[in-house]
Amino acid sequence: MKKNYFNHLSINEREILENKGTEPPFSGEYNDFFVPGIFMCKACKSPLYESRTKFNSGCGWPSFDAEIHKSIIRHKDLSSGIERTEICCAVCEGHLGHVFTGEKITNKDTRHCVNSLSIEFKAYENLERVTLGGINLLHLLKIFKKTNGIFQTSFGYMGENIQNLTLNELHKESTNHNEVIDIYYDSKMISLISVLQIFFKNDITSLSNRKLVNKRNKYKSVIFYYSNLQKNVARDLIKLQFQNLEDEFSIKLIKALPFYRVDEY
Repeated sequence: MKKNYFNHLSINEREILENKGTEPPFSGEYNDFFVPGIFMCKACKSPLYESRTKFNSGCGWPSFDAEIHKSIIRHKDLSSGIERTEICCAVCEGHLGHVFTGEKITNKDTRHCVNSLSIEFKAYENLERVTLGGINLLHLLKIFKKTNGIFQTSFGYMGENIQNLTLNELHKESTNHNEVIDIYYDSKMISLISVLQIFFKNDITSLSNRKLVNKRNKYKSVIFYYSNLQKNVARDLIKLQFQNLEDEFSIKLIKALPFYRVDEY
């Protein structure tokens, strides 16, 4: 019966899902792909991974640090001469790839190394986006990842003409960019006001030591907006929240620029 799950697949897809093959590294559709949504099994359409758990490991295959509960089964794999842990879809048992631990790339210290040909993507619809810059971003990132209504958060940078910078170049004073968190949220579950209030509460540039960090432009508090409605909501909230602050320490409002995600390494 399980073979019925694979009858509609292409030859290459069946080679991986049914015959436990592997696609060449850096060749898959989803290797460098970060859009909010759900990754499903290509064979049986069962949900496997949320996009918020996807990260760039640099290995050449899509990487996730957690699966949807009870969506994955594991098997010992000795086929390569060393012991590995194979991961398969819990419904159709189609081969997905392997899971590794101990690499310390993410806080969960887990990497599901998955073939693009074994999965397909379904985008979340009607999500809104806002990008926030400040100095306390890694702390904020942890908070936003646990916040209901937020479906994807990514760390990176935003600014003019700043493609493919190295981490060393990112921290040079001369580069014109802000380190940021890129956020996709469902406005029916959490409002922009609530997102920004979390930002104001936890970003130290909004609360203290602002004169110290204000000298370094990339660490200023900034809201990159994607619509005039977002701009107006954010502007009104800033006036209400920071009406007693001097103008020089006001939070910047800037129309969104291209976002560049930083590899998790």
